[in-house]
Amino acid sequence: MSKINAYIKGVEISIPEYRLTNEELSEMVDTSDEWIMERIGIKERRILRDKNKATSDLGADAVNKLLKKTNTDPAEIDLVICATVTPDTQFPATANIISDKVNIRNAFSYDINAGCSGFLYALSTGAKFIESGKYKKAIIIGAEKMSTIVDYTDRTTCPIFGDGAGAVLLEPTTENIGIIDEIFGSDGIGRVHLHQKAGGSLRPASFETVANRLHYIYQEGQAVFKWAVTKMADCSVEIMKRNNLKPEDVAWLVPHQANMRIIEATANRMGISKEKVMINIQKYGNTTAATLPICLFEWENKLNKGDNIILAAFGAGFTWGAMYLKWGYNPQ
Repeated sequence: MSKINAYIKGVEISIPEYRLTNEELSEMVDTSDEWIMERIGIKERRILRDKNKATSDLGADAVNKLLKKTNTDPAEIDLVICATVTPDTQFPATANIISDKVNIRNAFSYDINAGCSGFLYALSTGAKFIESGKYKKAIIIGAEKMSTIVDYTDRTTCPIFGDGAGAVLLEPTTENIGIIDEIFGSDGIGRVHLHQKAGGSLRPASFETVANRLHYIYQEGQAVFKWAVTKMADCSVEIMKRNNLKPEDVAWLVPHQANMRIIEATANRMGISKEKVMINIQKYGNTTAATLPICLFEWENKLNKGDNIILAAFGAGFTWGAMYLKWGYNPQ
């Protein structure tokens, strides 16, 4: 029996209209366009300003577009996984809510939280279900409304994050395309450097936690930067070695969009020229679990069937990983 691979059949995104520019941020907090561009590489980020809309609305919009684009009936979907750190509610899972909003009734669905590595972890998980031969169509989503946990009085974190969502459809194939290999890792020691201090079972919401602004992102930037540069590059280089890939064999590097210096350091370690690196951090900032599918969508018309692509990410936890896949279709 031929080996079953899981391949990406289509990708779509949902991006809020409102652009929060560096100039506007500099009126809210002590920062400047020069400072942000030099240290992070972000010019603007998108914000979902409607207080009545949540992560699931971004995810549902992306999925509806994806179903239409791939001419897929919602009834055909077997599985929905949503990677997010900003779920609509603690329960039910945001994947459940998205499924309801897009009329997916025959699938099981759940969320994955692996910080900025979430989409990569979810993509790998969904692929395993497809590779089993039992499931035929899986939707993998990365969706975030990061603006809900950003402290816009904290100049060290508020310039970094934006809102957005991306979704891909996974299907089985016996061709030599799709997800080929992956390397993942995590180390819980990193939890002290990047986390949300309150809102969980350890420190549930109270007057004290709200008054002390403990429900926002806390990040020790220098420590996170050092770990990210090392781990994201290490696993990307290792996956190239493991699959006998030389820099010239790689069509595209798709790095998590957290910091321009981290992206450049990873590409340099891999020997990949900047022309083959997907970079849109300047437009959207760090949309956490959504950065990778947003990149794939924006470069979709430049991707050809069989292209060697490496996706890489690093996130809270700490979590990290790299995935090697062969693109599944030609520009449409």
